[in-house]
Amino acid sequence: MDVDGASAIVTGGAGGLGAATVRQLVSGGASVVIADLADEAGQRLAGELGTSVRFVHTDVTDEVSVQGAVDAASELGPLRIVVTAHGGPVAQSRILDRSNRPYPLETFRRTLDIYLVGTFNTLRLSAARMASCPALDSGQRGVVINTASIAAFEGQVGQSDYSAAKGGVVGLGLVAARDLAPLGIRVMTIAPGTFFTPAFQMSEEDAQAKWGGAIPNPQRMGRPAEYARLVQAIVENDYLNGEVIRIDGAHRFGPR
Repeated sequence: MDVDGASAIVTGGAGGLGAATVRQLVSGGASVVIADLADEAGQRLAGELGTSVRFVHTDVTDEVSVQGAVDAASELGPLRIVVTAHGGPVAQSRILDRSNRPYPLETFRRTLDIYLVGTFNTLRLSAARMASCPALDSGQRGVVINTASIAAFEGQVGQSDYSAAKGGVVGLGLVAARDLAPLGIRVMTIAPGTFFTPAFQMSEEDAQAKWGGAIPNPQRMGRPAEYARLVQAIVENDYLNGEVIRIDGAHRFGPR
C-alpha cells in the first residue's frame, strides 16, 4: 500500500516516536491527524508541517474523542493508516513495597486503560471507518500499526502494569488481524527497545551514557526516525500482517 495519497492517524503524534512517524508519513505524501493530549506541541508540529496535517485533541480512552480524530482524518482523505504510539504515566513499583503493602489497583487499571484499552479503542473505531473505504486494486483497505514494547516479553522489576498492558497489545495483534482480514485491513505490532525520546527529560548524551551501553549492536539507544521508517516499511508491504517486529538492537531486558 502506498503512503502517498493516504490519510493517517498517529496517536501520541505530538512527540517522540509519534512525531517522527508523522514527519515520515507526511514526507511520503500522506495527510495526517496528530491525535494527542499535548495541545501546544501538537499544534506547533501541525503548523510546521503544513495544511496536510491537522492536530486533534484526543484522549485515546474516550470513544467520542477518538471518533473525532477518525472523522477529522476522513476529511483529509480515505483513512488507510493508523499508528498507535501514545504514552502516559507509568509507576515503577514492585507488586509489594518494602512494607509488604500491595501495588495500588487503581494505578494498575490506569496503566492498562491508557496503553491497552486506548489501543483497542483506536483500533476498533479506525477499523470501522477503514471498512467503509473503497478497496485498493490490491484488495487492501488499510493497516493499523500498534506499539508494544520489549517489556511485553521481558518485563523488569516494577513493571507489572506496563508489561501486562504491552503484553496485551501483543496478544491483540494476531486476533485483530484475523478478525479484520476479510475486510482487507492488516494489523501489525512494533515492539521497540530503548529509544531516546523527550520523555527521558535529559540530554541524549546523558541518556546514551546511562543506557546505551546495554544494547548489543548498534551500541546506542534507538532513534525515533528508525521507528518511523519501520512504520513506512510496514505500510508499503502488504504481506506483513498479524506479526510483532522487535526493533531493539538485539537488546533483552534484564531483571532491572
